[in-house]
Amino acid sequence: MDLGFETIGNACIICHDRGPVLATDPWLFGPAYFGSWILSHEVPNEQFENVKRCKFVWISHGHPDHLSLPSLELLQDKQILLADHYGGRIAKDLRGLGYQVTVLQDGVWTELSPRLRIASIANYNQDAVLLIDLDGNLLVDANDAGDRGASMFLERELPRFEKQTFLACLLGYGDADMINCFDEQGRRLPSLSDQRQPVGPQVAYVLHSYGLQNYLPSSSQHRYHRTDSLWANDHTTPIEAYGEGFVSDRGARCLPAFVQYDLAAGSFRRIDPRSNDGQTAEPAAFGDDWSTPLGEGDVHKLQAYFGRFAHLPTFLGFLQFRVGGKDCTIDINRAHRRGISFSTPLQSLLAAVEWHAFDDLMIGNFTRTTLLGDWGGRIGTEALYPDFVPFVTKFGDNGGAGSAAELRAYFADYLRRGFTAFGHTPVDRDAQLAMQAALRPYLRA
Repeated sequence: MDLGFETIGNACIICHDRGPVLATDPWLFGPAYFGSWILSHEVPNEQFENVKRCKFVWISHGHPDHLSLPSLELLQDKQILLADHYGGRIAKDLRGLGYQVTVLQDGVWTELSPRLRIASIANYNQDAVLLIDLDGNLLVDANDAGDRGASMFLERELPRFEKQTFLACLLGYGDADMINCFDEQGRRLPSLSDQRQPVGPQVAYVLHSYGLQNYLPSSSQHRYHRTDSLWANDHTTPIEAYGEGFVSDRGARCLPAFVQYDLAAGSFRRIDPRSNDGQTAEPAAFGDDWSTPLGEGDVHKLQAYFGRFAHLPTFLGFLQFRVGGKDCTIDINRAHRRGISFSTPLQSLLAAVEWHAFDDLMIGNFTRTTLLGDWGGRIGTEALYPDFVPFVTKFGDNGGAGSAAELRAYFADYLRRGFTAFGHTPVDRDAQLAMQAALRPYLRA
C-alpha cells in the first residue's frame, strides 16, 4: 500500500507511507489479564508481517491488551514511542528491558516519514490519544482514553485537515471493566453491559460530537478465555454490532472492524481474520489454584500495598480478601461503614500486588467483587468509581502517586500541560464531573 492504514487485532492501526511505518498498540497473539482475555480474531500473516516491518511502534498505555510484552518481544528492533505519562513507568520498564524508547511531548507534531506525522496527548488517567496525519488525512486513535482534555487539541488542529478524518476508540456494551460484582446477598449486580445498548447510535453521537467522518471499531476486539471468566463472553460486543442502529444525516460512516484503507484511492477492503471462538483454558494454565489460601507474609504484602493510597481512608472502611475459601480483612478507616470484598485466586492476586497491576486483576473478570455496607445507592462498577479504581490503579500503580502530596504534584503537572479538562464535551460529562469532585482536594489552580 502506498498511502493508507490497516486495522487489526484489538487496537492496532498499521500506517503506511510507501510501506508500513507505524503500528499502534500491537497485541498480536497470546493471552492478557492473567490469561482471561485473548484476541477475538487472529492477526493474519499479512498484517503480522506488516507490523514487523514497521520502524515505529506507539503504545498508548500499560494495559496488556495494548502493551503486550509477548508481542513486543518480536519487535525489539523498533523505536518505541510513548505518551508523556507522569512518573514515566512504561518508559523506565521498557528501557530496562533494552528497548529504544522515545517519549513524545504533549501536543507536538513529530514526523515519522515524508507523509506521516503524529502528535500525542497524555491524560491524567495514564492513557493517551494519538493524532495521526497521513498526507492531510487525520486518524484519531483514542483507544480507551476517553476525552479528558485531548479534544481541546483536536478542536485546534481539525480545521487544518480537509481530507478524510477517522476516529478509533472504545465503544460497545461495556464489558472491558470490572463487571463481576455482587451484593451482600450474593446476587450479581447489573452492569452497563447487561443492557446491550445499540452501539450504532453511540458511534453516530461520538462522530458528530467531535466533527469526524468515519468510525473504526477499536479496543474491544477480545473474548474471555479462562473457564472462570467464560460467562463474560455474553457481555462482549460482536464486531457486527457497531453498525446496528447507526444513522447519520452528516455523511458520517461506521466502518468494519478490520480493514485495509487505501487513502490514495479513497476506498477500503475488509480483512476477514479467523475467529478465536471456542478456545478455553483452565486457571491452572496460568498458575492459579482457587483452593490456595493466603499466608501470613501475603497478608503483610496486602497491608503494605493498600497502605500506600492516602485517598482510601477518605471513603472506605475496609477491604476483604476471600482467598482459598478463607477471609482476610484489612482495615482502612472504620469510621466508614462500607467495604469491598475480592474473591480471587492467590497467585494472580499476589502478582497484581507485586507488579502494581491491580487493574488487570479486576478487568479479567474472574475475580468476584462484593460491595459490603452502605454505598449510598451506588451499585456495581459505579461504586468503584471515582474513588477506588482510579486512585489505586491509575494514579497509584501507574503514576506512582499514593500520598496526598504526590497526588497534588501529579495533577499539578497535568494541569500545567494545558490539555486536561473535566466535562469539556458532552461525552462522559457526568463521569468527568464526578471525578472532578473526587480530585478537588488534590487540584491546584
